Amino acid sequence: MEDAPLPNIAVVEDDRLIRDTGTDARVAAIVIPILQSMDFRLVRVRLSGQNGATLQIMAERSDGTITVEDCEEISRAISPTLDVEDPIEKAYHLEVSSPGIDRPLVRKDDFAAAVGHAVKIETTMMVGDKRRFRGKITAVDETGFTLERDLASYGDEPLVHVPFDVLSEARLILTDSLIREALAKDNREKKAARRGQGDDETGEAIEGEDDGDDGEMEADDADDLDANTAAASKKHTGK
Repeated sequence: MEDAPLPNIAVVEDDRLIRDTGTDARVAAIVIPILQSMDFRLVRVRLSGQNGATLQIMAERSDGTITVEDCEEISRAISPTLDVEDPIEKAYHLEVSSPGIDRPLVRKDDFAAAVGHAVKIETTMMVGDKRRFRGKITAVDETGFTLERDLASYGDEPLVHVPFDVLSEARLILTDSLIREALAKDNREKKAARRGQGDDETGEAIEGEDDGDDGEMEADDADDLDANTAAASKKHTGK
């Protein structure tokens, strides 16, 4: 009896600029519809040799957030379908995680949110005379983004426009300013959650709440952010 065919990747709705290839693309075609039905979106699939073999699924909500509980929910939802479709012949560990602070940039809105931050970029073809860039995103338009290069070589233009359609890899570089912004966002979300809990319990909003945390970076806060990227993991035996 022949194995059931894998989903047709061509008909899976995928709005990412940078997409997976090979086995990763086969997995993406399987999990994208499941994630979409749960109001999540795929960031990246990566099969690596870590711990024998690890299949990492990066996912998030449309606002860029995800919790450890969300990761566990996603893992439970996609595991049965991965077992049936069996895109990976050998045993592997499934790891569902957030994109992290120094996240991959895969959609236009990722690049818009990254304006002012440092990134690493690789392209499929030469842009000017290079295919690899490091620098700060200064502007984003419909066709691409402008990068202010780090340590531009003599004769190089300090600004370069990189088209979206030539990207092969893009991710944020972990910097103090990026961590501070992530901490500030995390604090706002926690305060909003506490206010919402107060509304549910007392019927009144919590006014004037201030815990004195203005988003300054501290070691414990950075550790908390790392904890938020913790993954849900499950072992798959393969067939």
